[in-house]
Amino acid sequence: MSGRSSPAFPSLSYEQWRETCDTLHAHTQVLGKLAVALAPPEPELQHAALRLSARGWETLPLPAPDGSGAVVVALDLRSHEVLAEHSDGGVRRVALTPDRSVGEVTRELLQGIRGLAGPVEINPAPQEVPWTVPLDEDEEHARYDEGQVRSYFSAASQAALVLAAFRAPYRGRSTPVNAWWGSFDLAISLFSGEPADPPSEDFIMRNAMDAQEVAIGWWPGDERYGRAAFYAYAHPAPDEFAAATLSPPAARWEGTLGEYILDWDDARSAADPRAQGLEFARSAFRHACRVCAWDPALAATAEGSPPPVR
Repeated sequence: MSGRSSPAFPSLSYEQWRETCDTLHAHTQVLGKLAVALAPPEPELQHAALRLSARGWETLPLPAPDGSGAVVVALDLRSHEVLAEHSDGGVRRVALTPDRSVGEVTRELLQGIRGLAGPVEINPAPQEVPWTVPLDEDEEHARYDEGQVRSYFSAASQAALVLAAFRAPYRGRSTPVNAWWGSFDLAISLFSGEPADPPSEDFIMRNAMDAQEVAIGWWPGDERYGRAAFYAYAHPAPDEFAAATLSPPAARWEGTLGEYILDWDDARSAADPRAQGLEFARSAFRHACRVCAWDPALAATAEGSPPPVR
């Protein structure tokens, strides 16, 4: 690694910012729970996904519970607040401060939404995380370091641009760059058009993984893997899926995760970090389509053959 540093591609070590990271993750879960409660259901749980915008994590427009219009709830990582915006122009804001708990923010936000858009309830149980205290009672997660949040948001924004550029030419069904609040990652899924058996009957698995797909994503690390990284997996995947040598050379199979990985530090230290991320995504997708027997013509569209615009 060359040690190249750029404000747009900052270093991101989970161990160094885990308290703020976990607090931020918990806040995104509240937004996700609101999407689950209010949005009409979609295949592969797409209605539950959030988006990373130019201001932070946010929902798509959600039906106001009282039928008065639409409401968007956003975690603004520039002004450091959570806000709910109604289509009629009404706004409720909740400040994020260095030591304000997730529980306090959640209660105030829900109260604001009820005043703005009508009665709403969420399932406050956190999902896909090691903690179990309900979000509206969570006094443990309270650390919010604005500098660390800015670094995360800068890195996440760059990663999202890589994912969007990779997805753009694909002519099969695909998702936008989703911000998944359960696993706190950004990801796109490209589908072959064929069904697949879910890996388990767990609610998330049976609904989110019922189609053949290749997923490419990025996340800031967690307790299992303490570094930010791009990742790639296929579902369903044959045994030989794990045996490839991908590019760039820093890419590798991480058996404990069951995914191919390109560490963020390896990508950001390259002369062209975005090109490194795209190379990884294309290499992983090319390999997955080959060993999973996708239609070669469909697979080729991900690399612009035919081009998306002529």
